[in-house]
Amino acid sequence: MAKPSLEKIRLVALTEGVSFLLLLFIAMPLKYLADIHLPVKVIGWAHGFLFVLLCGLLFFALISGAMRFSRAVLIFISSLIPFGPFMINHKLKQG
Repeated sequence: MAKPSLEKIRLVALTEGVSFLLLLFIAMPLKYLADIHLPVKVIGWAHGFLFVLLCGLLFFALISGAMRFSRAVLIFISSLIPFGPFMINHKLKQG
């Protein structure tokens, strides 16, 4: 199995971050303020898929030795915080 590249992890983390923001600031207000439920279902599914994909990439990067444990934990924790992936993006670009 090929090692997941840091660039691929960074791209998935940023995409997951965008989906999280869309879920929080567009889909959820539409659900609770306008009683429109479909965006939460669609964006929530996409966000969940991207989150699981990110966790899988981090896991495989760890077991293949492509990433240090501390960096993987930092990326994982940042994915739980709104705007987190964007705040650590510069650290991921540095390698």
